[in-house]
Amino acid sequence: MRQTRYHHVLVSVLVAFSACADRAPPPDPNDWPVYGGNDEHTHYTTLDQISPANVARLEVAWTFDTGDAFEGSEMQANPVVIDGVLYATTPKLQVFALNAATGQPIWRFDPNDGEAPGSRIRHRGVVVTGDRVIFNYRNRLYALDRATGTPIPDFGDGGQVDLRAGLGRPVEGLSVSASSPGVVFDDLLILGSSVPESLPSAPGDIRAYDVRTGSLRWSFHTIPHPGEFGFDTWPPDAWQVAGGANAWSGVTLDRRRGMVFAATGSASYDFYGANRHGDDLFANSVLALDARTGVRIWHFQGLHHDVWDRDFPAAPALVTVMREGRPVDAVAQITKTGHVYLFERTTGAPLFPIEERDMPGGGLPGEQLSERQPFPVLPPAFARQRLTEDDLTRRTPEAHASALATFRAFHTEDPFSPPDTSGTIIFPGVDGGGEWGGPAFDPETGLLYVNSNEMAWLLKIAPASDESLYGANCASCHGEDRRGTALGPRLDDVFTRRSRDQVVSLVREGTGRMPAFGAAMGRAAIEALVDYLETGRDVSAEKVGTTPFDLPYRTALFDIFLDHEGYPGIAPPWGTLNAIDLNEGTIRWSIPFGEYPALTEQGLTGTGTDNYGGAIVTRNGLLVIAATTYDDKIRAFDKLTGELLWEAALPAAGNATPSTYMVDGRQYIVIACGGGKNGAPSGGTYVAFALP
Repeated sequence: MRQTRYHHVLVSVLVAFSACADRAPPPDPNDWPVYGGNDEHTHYTTLDQISPANVARLEVAWTFDTGDAFEGSEMQANPVVIDGVLYATTPKLQVFALNAATGQPIWRFDPNDGEAPGSRIRHRGVVVTGDRVIFNYRNRLYALDRATGTPIPDFGDGGQVDLRAGLGRPVEGLSVSASSPGVVFDDLLILGSSVPESLPSAPGDIRAYDVRTGSLRWSFHTIPHPGEFGFDTWPPDAWQVAGGANAWSGVTLDRRRGMVFAATGSASYDFYGANRHGDDLFANSVLALDARTGVRIWHFQGLHHDVWDRDFPAAPALVTVMREGRPVDAVAQITKTGHVYLFERTTGAPLFPIEERDMPGGGLPGEQLSERQPFPVLPPAFARQRLTEDDLTRRTPEAHASALATFRAFHTEDPFSPPDTSGTIIFPGVDGGGEWGGPAFDPETGLLYVNSNEMAWLLKIAPASDESLYGANCASCHGEDRRGTALGPRLDDVFTRRSRDQVVSLVREGTGRMPAFGAAMGRAAIEALVDYLETGRDVSAEKVGTTPFDLPYRTALFDIFLDHEGYPGIAPPWGTLNAIDLNEGTIRWSIPFGEYPALTEQGLTGTGTDNYGGAIVTRNGLLVIAATTYDDKIRAFDKLTGELLWEAALPAAGNATPSTYMVDGRQYIVIACGGGKNGAPSGGTYVAFALP
């Protein structure tokens, strides 16, 4: 039975939320105390020493080189700053504390005991609460002493908790981690997770841990168990075998109401769902939960039975908007398709109309697509919604010809044409529209600021085959030719970067979005696969006793649509920065965001680039953001007009969200310069700016 498209239920204990409000003292406005700046995840500050009048005078105050960058590494942390100490992570996911005024190290903790991590790790920061710093490394959740950086023995097992435990089914050997920090409410750490996007995969439960002991206090099953709401939107055994539906971008806290909000990803496997017929609640959903118990208060599913990898890309932002002359507390949710949903906070009632639109049919054999999908009527989309031949690049005649040939080799009749074996173009692309940096919100004006990607993606599905061990298990992400895709790095040179033991360990244990194949392969199969990577001698999956995970199809191609010289195959802008009026439901301004230096030298400016990370907005008029992938800059704009007021060069792309704070009367803006996205050079430096 199909569940209601929009559904809410009030929990009686929350009716009197004001009587049960968390009594935590208000944070110091000089600090940046949590990921995103505040519980509401709005990236907003009242600090005003740096202003539109003087921002052009900013200079580098200090730099801190982690010394941890390696080829392909990234560093996406949004530093936490409390009482003059900055806490963040390195590309290899070591945790450190610095003097926030000077950048001088205080302590550093290496969860890998000096060993190389083996692969790129995407991680966005830490939680600082009381006497401890809490962070995640792969499947391990650590609590460190805030003063010394040493593990706290009475937290979990000697200072760590295994995130694979407590998921209601065996997941030993699977990858379960958390790329985004959680939130602390009362004595609870509430946390989403990162799990593989292919199968086998773990479920994406949202969980609360005791911040003192590490014990599991509650779980919300995003893939419902028998008897739970939404169970009938999946096959009966899905709760035992399906994966994904995880809040990988983090969670958001309404401390006064005792509510926690999450936005979930798609179910695994991303592009074929014949083994998960139904709407698949609570994948692709905005969730409002009781922070004390994990009980669902309301939900909204933005995409039913997703086969396009269009999960909600960022944690919800808690905003206050004006309706009929009065303030209304709300939840704003951006999407990869370039839309903004706006809901009343306690009930989930939409504050702008949402309409159901008919979807194209078709799909691979065995697939059962949703006939309709919801779309917000307002605000207008902040990303282009349809791709035609007229939208292809005309950068040069050769670039246009290359893009046109690719466009005609694939097809894109509708933005929601289902994946197939002939190849489709996904536009808006799977990296957005909106992405994990999330929006910034200005309560003074009601403006929501969103940096957006404008890139199309190519997708081709192929029948699964047991003729090739590599093809059956690895080609989906790393390419048929082992030269890599947007999903996974190249493997044709892996032994120039990793030892054999490291490669075997990665295949067995997985990392991030990569599943752990130890659960599906025996030792002989793993050794045979690594032999192929080393020698080029492949064997069949059947011969070594392993076949693809019960799916008749796999991804044959998944990558950004580029022209023959590696630039986007569509016409600019390729990235934008947008100010959206949530009071009126309009776009106040939109500008191209970012440059390709090589094209700028040729006189082609204003193209925009893909961008990852978010902005911060100040009460006194600034919007500060790095994020752009190829020009290695941080910029400040007039928040009301989009006028560029300042820019500075960085040692690598700042694919992260800045933090701002004040120490001893001086305001700083700090950004993690990690680079490494889409072929850009990697870095490992934090740079802080301040006025002279």
